[in-house]
Amino acid sequence: MTTLETQGLAAKNAERVLAAAGTAKKNAALEAIARSLAARQEEILSANALDLAEARNSGMRPALQDRLALDEGRIRGIVEGVRQVCALPDPIGTVTKMDQRPNGLVIGKRRVPLGVIGIIYEARPNVTVDAAALCLKSGNSVLLRGGREAFHSNKALISVMRDALEHVGLPRDCIALVEDTSRDSANELMHLTAYLDVLIPRGGTGLIRSVVENARVPVIQTGVGVCHVYVHAQADLDMAARILYNAKCSRPSVCNAAECLLVDRAVARDFLPMAWQLLQSRNVAIRGCPLTRDILGDFVTPASPADWDTEFGDYILAVKVVSGFEEAVDFISAHGTGHSEAIVTRDYFAAQRFLDTVDAAAVYVNASTRFTDGFEFGLGAEIGISTQKMHARGPMGLEELTSSKYIIYGTGQTR
Repeated sequence: MTTLETQGLAAKNAERVLAAAGTAKKNAALEAIARSLAARQEEILSANALDLAEARNSGMRPALQDRLALDEGRIRGIVEGVRQVCALPDPIGTVTKMDQRPNGLVIGKRRVPLGVIGIIYEARPNVTVDAAALCLKSGNSVLLRGGREAFHSNKALISVMRDALEHVGLPRDCIALVEDTSRDSANELMHLTAYLDVLIPRGGTGLIRSVVENARVPVIQTGVGVCHVYVHAQADLDMAARILYNAKCSRPSVCNAAECLLVDRAVARDFLPMAWQLLQSRNVAIRGCPLTRDILGDFVTPASPADWDTEFGDYILAVKVVSGFEEAVDFISAHGTGHSEAIVTRDYFAAQRFLDTVDAAAVYVNASTRFTDGFEFGLGAEIGISTQKMHARGPMGLEELTSSKYIIYGTGQTR
């Protein structure tokens, strides 16, 4: 057996124990993980420092370094996320339906774990803990294959969590790290049908496309985020500027950051200079349509067709002036990725039409797209943001990591 097959078999065996562990045992494990992450913070930060040093030496963009970086505040946030998952209701064992048939059979549906989940992701150490905590609470074992950029951080985090599992009497192999970060290991994971029940990619366009196109294991597709903020003709322009600044600048490297601004022509000459006053404080580069350049000046780079479809993940914003609501919605339909879309308006009917007609996992009225997040949605954490339309859409919490089985009670019936 290959190393990955051995890990897959161990995860399969561990999942059978975890599936029967019960809520109290799983919560004890999560609390032990939270305490251990806080207690071994310096060990984790030292490992993260190695990753950051390698990232700087390799010329990684600052925005991507930010995704990689951990500090005391971020570790506190990770610990709080684990505790929030611990406090959530356990979906496993919930009976969602129970009916009696004319023949006397009582047929119900009960939530059960998916089984063994594989996750392929990039330079986001917080994903390591979020994913492990959610899988643990939902009764799934997990194989985590992070990117090489976060290898030392991920190894330290998983060591802490595996020790915590052992401390409470659960198998260490409920959580495992694929230490080979080569493309070969990713390809093998995509074909590990004997052991994996589902595979979840979380990262950039290239990673997600590769997994969706090549995997034989069933895939839950998480989202590339080409997210829009649309400033309607009836918008509160001060509010719109603040929302845009937050959506673009608070953390531009994440998938729920705004990548494109749409502005109604009726307010463009008033709004764009206001927005620019905020955006220039973070040196945001503008790639704009001709009217945007006419309003803001030649320092605006002309937008290419590709810019409308790009997840920049950086301090870059595509800007287009539109004729009105219909053009804005048509543009989002053509160029959005079904992740998160926002309208800023004081017009109730425009807001409702936007909610009704924009096809995305999360649609906002007068709020930043940055809220598309499991923690913010009260899920404790998330396994990713699903942009598909199967059983999971939007931030994926505990319920999205479950399946169901029918349970049937009889009194001797035969057919």
